[in-house]
Amino acid sequence: MATGIETRTPYPNLLKPIRIGSVEIRNRVAMGAMGNFNLATPDGAFSQRCVDYFIERARGGVGLIVTGVCKIENEIEFFPPSTVPLITPAAGPPLLELSEAVHALGSKIFVQLAGGFGRVAHPAMLGGRQPVSASAIPNYWDPAVTCRELSTDEVESLVHSFGVAAEIVAEAGVDGVEIHAVHEGYLIDQFAVAMFNRRTDKYGGDLRGRLTFPVEVVKEIKRRVGADFPVSLRFSVKSQIKDWGQGGLPGETFEERGRDLEEGLQAAQILEAAGYDAFNAHCGSYDAWYWAHPPTYQEHGVLVPYVAELTKVVDVPVLVAGRMEIPELADRTLQEGKADMVTIARGLLTDPDWVRKLETGRAEHIRPCIGCHEGCLGRIFMSRPLSCAVNPAVGRERLYALEPVREPRKVLVVGGGVAGMEAARAAALRGHEVVVLERGDHLGGHLVEAAVPAFKHDLKRLLDWYELELADQPIEIRFGTDVTAELIAAERPDVTILATGSHSRLPQVRGAELPHVATEVELLLGTKTAGDQVVMVGGGMIGCETALWLAQQGKHVTIVEQLDELMVATQVPVPHANRIMLIDMLRHIGVEIATDSYLAEIGTDGVTVTSGDFRSRTIPADTVGVSIGMEPDRELYCSLLGLLPSVYLVGDAQEVRNVMGAVWDGYEVARAI
Repeated sequence: MATGIETRTPYPNLLKPIRIGSVEIRNRVAMGAMGNFNLATPDGAFSQRCVDYFIERARGGVGLIVTGVCKIENEIEFFPPSTVPLITPAAGPPLLELSEAVHALGSKIFVQLAGGFGRVAHPAMLGGRQPVSASAIPNYWDPAVTCRELSTDEVESLVHSFGVAAEIVAEAGVDGVEIHAVHEGYLIDQFAVAMFNRRTDKYGGDLRGRLTFPVEVVKEIKRRVGADFPVSLRFSVKSQIKDWGQGGLPGETFEERGRDLEEGLQAAQILEAAGYDAFNAHCGSYDAWYWAHPPTYQEHGVLVPYVAELTKVVDVPVLVAGRMEIPELADRTLQEGKADMVTIARGLLTDPDWVRKLETGRAEHIRPCIGCHEGCLGRIFMSRPLSCAVNPAVGRERLYALEPVREPRKVLVVGGGVAGMEAARAAALRGHEVVVLERGDHLGGHLVEAAVPAFKHDLKRLLDWYELELADQPIEIRFGTDVTAELIAAERPDVTILATGSHSRLPQVRGAELPHVATEVELLLGTKTAGDQVVMVGGGMIGCETALWLAQQGKHVTIVEQLDELMVATQVPVPHANRIMLIDMLRHIGVEIATDSYLAEIGTDGVTVTSGDFRSRTIPADTVGVSIGMEPDRELYCSLLGLLPSVYLVGDAQEVRNVMGAVWDGYEVARAI
C-alpha cells in the first residue's frame, strides 16, 4: 500500500537494506573495525567509554557496526587486558547493554574475534613473552626476534576458543561475529600465506592446508552457535608484499611475495564453501600497511578494483573498505556491482552522523577524514585510547559532548586558522556570541598551503567544511583586521581566544638570506618558484611532502636531514603507515636522501653539508627549500597578559604541532568556557 511519502536521495544504493546470513541490515553502510585499544576495563570487557563510542555511531544511522578487535584468549598470546578487549564471561554484561542500545536505534552489531597478532605483535606489548606465529619467522617490528611456532595442540585450542567466544557474544544479543583472520598479516593470515607458513602438520602445505585454521574456526562457531548465526571474514584479497617489511606502491610492478590476486580468489571460494557468510574485504599486510590502512597518499577507493574481482567468484555479500567515505564514490561502487556494502572506518570517527546526513540531504556537512592516522592509529601506538584528529570527542562521547551554555558570553577569536576555526565553531554551537578577527582575506591558516599538493586534497576538503560550518552559525568574521591589544580591549570580550599561528623558521647559516632560498610555505603558495634542481633542508613530514610534490613536477630533489632517519624528530610520531608510504614514494620517484647531514652553508649554486664523520660535500642546487619547523607567534598574547581576563592561547601559537593539536586545542577551550 502506498504511504504517500516520497523518498528522494542522491545515494539510493547506500540506503537499501541487505542481508548477511539471517540478519537484515537497514542500509549498506558498515562501520569498519578499528582497534578500540585502551577502551577496556582491567578484566578486558568493554568500558562505558567504549559502549558510548559504538552507540554514537548507531545513533548516526550506520547499518552494521563491527567492533574493534577482541581477543578470544590470553594465554597463548598475552596482551594486557585493558589494552585489547578480551571475550570472557565478564565481557557479557557490557556487550548486552551495547547490543540492546544498538538494536533500539535500528542498527546491527558484529563483534570482531581475533586469534592473535602473531609476528605483527610488538614485543614490547607482550609482557616479556616471545611472539608466536605459524612458523619460526622474524617479528615484523624487530626482525632480530624470532617468533615461536605454535604447536598443533595450541592451534586446535585457539579454534575451540573461537567457538566459546562466539557463544558468549551470541548470548549477549550480538547479531554475528567477524573473524579477524585472513587479512593484514595477522596470526591466521600468517597460516594462510606461504611466505609465513612452513608447517608440515595439517595447518601447512598447499593452499587448502594453509586455510585449515580459518575453515575449522567457522565450522566450530557454526557447530556451537548454529548455522544461522552470521560469521563474516575480514579478508585481504591481495597482500601487496614486495619483500619482508616492504610493500609495493600503487602502479608499481613487483613480484607478490604474499597472497596474489589469483590465490586470493581461490582462497575466497574455499572459505565460502566452509561456511563464511560475508567477506569484509580489502588488501594489504603489515609489510604493506599503507594498503590495509590507506593514508592520505592513497586515492579514495583504492581497493575497489581488487575487491570487485572478489564479487565475481563468491555469492555471499562482499564489503569493500579503503577510504570509502566519499558518498558519491561509495554509492557508485554499489551501483556498478563492485561491492554489496561499503565499510567506512575512519570516516565514522570524523563524523558519526555520516549516514544521517545522507538521509537528511546534508551530505556536504559530513566532516572529512584527512587520512592522517594521528588520532586513531597514532594514539594507539602511543598507548592512548582511540580518538580522531578532527573530532576530539571520539572515544569520550559522553564526556566531551558540547553542552549548551546557560549564560552566553562574547567570545573573540583572533586568527582564522585551524585552531581558531574550531574554537569559533564549537563555541557558537554551544550558544556563545562569536566574533572572528583574521588579518588576511581568507580562512585556513597553514591549511591553505598544506592542501596544495594533490595528495593532500583532503585538507582542502577540511577547510571547505569549516567554511561551511562557520557560515551555518551566527558567527561574525572580519577579514583584513590587524589585531592589537587596544582593538581587543575596545571589543570588550568576555573571553579572548588567540589563535595567531606560527611562521617558518630559517636556518642560522651563511647564505640563508639569498634570494633562491625559500621556505616550504613560499614554495607551496608559489610566492617563490623552484628551479629544476632543489635541495630541501629538513626531513620532517612537511619537508618530505614538499620534496615529493616538487619531484612530481619533474624537479630533481635532494633532502638533507641531520638525523639518521626521516620523519623521526617530532614530538608526536608520524603514524607508521603514512611514514613508510611517504618514504617509499620518495624513493620510487627518485628523490635523493642525505641523512646524517648538517647544513653548513648556502651558496649561490648549492649547499655545503657536513656528515656525522665531519666530511663535507657540496650538493648543487638552484633552489634551496627550507622546512626546519615553525616558530609560535605569541607577540599579541604577551601584550595582553595581565590586562584582560579569560585569555587563551591555542594551536601553533601555544605549541607548534599538527592539525590534531590545533583542533583539539580549539575544541577544548570552547568546550570549557
